[in-house]
Amino acid sequence: MAPKKNIPRVSSRLRQNILRTPTEIRRASGILIYGRRIKSLIFTTDIAIIRNCDADAIMAVYPFTPQQTISDSIIKHSSRPVFCGIGGGTTKGLRTVSLAKDVESQGAMGVVLNAPTSNADLKAVAEAVEIPTIITIVSPATDIRSRIEAGASILNVAGGRETVGIVRMIRKKYPETPIIATGGKTADSILATIEAGANAITYTPPSIQEMFKQMMGNYRNDAAARDDQDIHLGETWLG
Repeated sequence: MAPKKNIPRVSSRLRQNILRTPTEIRRASGILIYGRRIKSLIFTTDIAIIRNCDADAIMAVYPFTPQQTISDSIIKHSSRPVFCGIGGGTTKGLRTVSLAKDVESQGAMGVVLNAPTSNADLKAVAEAVEIPTIITIVSPATDIRSRIEAGASILNVAGGRETVGIVRMIRKKYPETPIIATGGKTADSILATIEAGANAITYTPPSIQEMFKQMMGNYRNDAAARDDQDIHLGETWLG
């Protein structure tokens, strides 16, 4: 049995408190894109989180009409690859193709299309850009073959409670197709998704408000402990 390798860690006094993705994601095979292995993707458009996390890449998809100024800001300020949402539901047709070209020129590693995207639009986007075209799968009833034939490079499975089953179904029929999938909130759900065949996992981080709540709670506890210590020292000094 090979000895466990030591992994040196380098940080700084002020940048130790970063958001870490679940360690279980490391068990995924990853997807090699232009020589870079992607195992973990953090699902956020928050620049503060993007600049302070250990994810391999960013899944920048949001529930509004895609805007070039948003993708440009995220790509420009991210220190890791970004996969940009370009619509596919309300936003479609020539506008989706235009957005795909825009984010490619801005430096995105891939484009992400929503589940309602037609095969015609998927094909148009795949032919318009060189970077990977990712199509979102939300139902086991989706015609996966037609998605792949239309030009999808990677499948992004986001089926809620059905995610593991969808991933398993896809992996059985298409053993070589790259799959990104949502991993859920627990270590067990992440591992189940990987075991079903997902190559990479999308992780939804806690909100800034939730992280601030925890931080302020720690500050209050520290302040209370210091106050108790000061009182104790004062009583000792007074005898």
